[in-house]
Amino acid sequence: MIKRTLKQISEMIPVQNDLTLFLEVNITGVSIDSRKIEKGNLFIPFKGEHADGHKYVVESIRKGAAAALWQKDVPNPPNDLPILIVEDCLTALQELARKYREQLPVRVVGITGSNGKTTTKDMTSCLLALQYKVQKTEGNFNNHIGLPLTVLGLNEDTEVAVLEMGMSGRGEIEWLTKLACPDAVVITNIGESHLLDLGSREGIAEAKLEIMQGLKEGGLAVLHGDEPLLMERINQYKGNIQVQTFGRSETNTIYPTEIIQSNQGSKFKINLSAQSFELPVLGTHNILNALAAMSIANYFSVPFEKMADGLKNVKLTNMRMELVEGKRGEKIINDAYNASPTSMIAAIELVSNLMGYEKKILVLGDMLELGPQEKQYHLQIGEGLNPEKIDVLFTYGQLGLEIANGARKSLGTDKVFAFTEKQELVNELVNHIDNKTLVLVKASRGMKLEEIVASLQK
Repeated sequence: MIKRTLKQISEMIPVQNDLTLFLEVNITGVSIDSRKIEKGNLFIPFKGEHADGHKYVVESIRKGAAAALWQKDVPNPPNDLPILIVEDCLTALQELARKYREQLPVRVVGITGSNGKTTTKDMTSCLLALQYKVQKTEGNFNNHIGLPLTVLGLNEDTEVAVLEMGMSGRGEIEWLTKLACPDAVVITNIGESHLLDLGSREGIAEAKLEIMQGLKEGGLAVLHGDEPLLMERINQYKGNIQVQTFGRSETNTIYPTEIIQSNQGSKFKINLSAQSFELPVLGTHNILNALAAMSIANYFSVPFEKMADGLKNVKLTNMRMELVEGKRGEKIINDAYNASPTSMIAAIELVSNLMGYEKKILVLGDMLELGPQEKQYHLQIGEGLNPEKIDVLFTYGQLGLEIANGARKSLGTDKVFAFTEKQELVNELVNHIDNKTLVLVKASRGMKLEEIVASLQK
């Protein structure tokens, strides 16, 4: 993490007050949460609509913070403490991260996409860590605040940083990538997330491709080659870059030649190596995420033989195709972290093809931020269910009712249960499960369907 004197900090960002008495004060790391202050931190207070972090500056320094920023328009800064007065605290945080990034010799991998960003980030960092000292974005620190905090958390001896870049609208990925200056980038796919903000999949593709604007000259772009919206646009790109693709099609740079799915995970082979690979993760879509990660690792000269060992031990962030057991012995695929039509179809496909279960049950909730056609997307999910492979459907939420409406056409009314109360859903669900049942739980993050998983495990 960043370690600098206040004199050095004042040379990295504009400071408006006299720091003569505190120039040799050393800061170690930054924090925006006064409850999580660690000794030596630079505390960065934000002014929000409902709270003002400046109220906690003095307390943070008493807790061990070495210094704090102070926004110019906030009155009464304590003049006897190591305070750095700046025009705007958020801008100062971002500029500090930008300057720190410029001072680091670290190589950076930037990852974005509609689905699979975090999974691909986890896999990429796992493979690169076989050969390098690696740090990655933790949790969902992938926006205009989280990414600067991640950069400032990088150690000076870190060799590769794997940074996730999220967005809600146009221009956000461009801003993030220009701060990170990646040596290589990945676009996992183009789905339907953010249709509410961007209006079309074309708009989403253009927003994700903003990541190219920070890519270093001659750097590598790894793209989902089966996505026409990406390939049409990358073929028109004028910059001096390398392009590699991954996907199911044999037209890609890297593609699977064999896939075997089981309850324990996936086995696969690829066109670029005779090596067999194992993933302790469910789903063909996660094999594609692994291919993207392998492309990056190969670019960084990690041998495929090493990658085979790394993929066996990959650990993903929770609630992403996580296989757990309920108290009745049922197996539960907890994929409650997020959902879009693309990722929901992929999860249903996985459940449909897994063998060894007498009954397969889907618990599906609302997919959010899909724009004006949200009801149609949900209806189509239900209509597309195969009655020979899915036994029962439970839905949760107002948009979940549309999934149920569609499923009554495909599964029949007696196999579809729709709820707007979680406990009522759980009370009915437990009547349908035993130790030979597989349950998929999936919805957008805001629906908090992990609460249903927890109820089944109690």
